Amino acid sequence: MSMQAASTQIASRAAAIIDEMKALEGPLLPILHEIQEEFGHVPAETLPIIAKALNISNAEVHGVVTFYHDYRNHPAGRHVLKVCRAEACQSMGGDAIAAQISQALGIGFHETAKDNSVTLEPVYCLGLCACAPAAMLDGEVIGRLDADKIEEIVQEVRS
Repeated sequence: MSMQAASTQIASRAAAIIDEMKALEGPLLPILHEIQEEFGHVPAETLPIIAKALNISNAEVHGVVTFYHDYRNHPAGRHVLKVCRAEACQSMGGDAIAAQISQALGIGFHETAKDNSVTLEPVYCLGLCACAPAAMLDGEVIGRLDADKIEEIVQEVRS
């Protein structure tokens, strides 16, 4: 498939999503969530389509996409590992845990492994403060992270 055909296909599907959701009150976030669900990220070529349909500026859409950490501008790996960076987790050794995870995976935050196995993202509170430090792998929360749990996570995403 050519780049132009792929871009046209993305624009077409994005327009359909927008049409389905633009009547919602406050439709921007639901539209962005649905587009990311569809494509695995929010493709740059969808931003002006969203802006035009909602009668807002491209800058407003871009600002929302870049403000919220959940939106990606590139596809994620097969697994998404979110490591809590909030104060409770940091106070329980979260910085060291984050460094161990980063080293074990060979990637930093906002990066995807070369084999596309995992994307590592920071998150600012998973609501597991009593079980700090915490992470979330593919939507499943993991509390009381330690070296053994990190090894299990690494094995899970590499398999």
